[in-house]
Amino acid sequence: MKNYTITVNGNVYDVTVEEGQGTGAAPAAKAAPKAAPKAAPKAAPAPKAAGGAGSVKVAASVPGKVFKVEASAGQAVKAGDTLIILEAMKMEIPVVAPQDGTIVSIDVAAGDAVENGDTLATMD
Repeated sequence: MKNYTITVNGNVYDVTVEEGQGTGAAPAAKAAPKAAPKAAPKAAPAPKAAGGAGSVKVAASVPGKVFKVEASAGQAVKAGDTLIILEAMKMEIPVVAPQDGTIVSIDVAAGDAVENGDTLATMD
């Protein structure tokens, strides 16, 4: 038997797997949940830098696919306006402007795959 510690969606499991005889059948596994360490709180968005083009980065909060781009470069937006819609786990998740400003660039297109933390757009 072999013991493994596996983390799935932030839950930590101790898993014991029996070694098989190569019959092609999947070996039996026993999992016992274990307390997962708490993730550190996310840092607050950086304050707006003076004078830099695209000083505020708008990042993906989840991995997924860009479903729709609703803003364009040069567009003035208010805090909370939807810029991009991501599709993840069959849900549509709006990515909103963190503050009032102007869109400097949209760095993704509909259909692009994105990871958590990827920059989707920049704004001033």
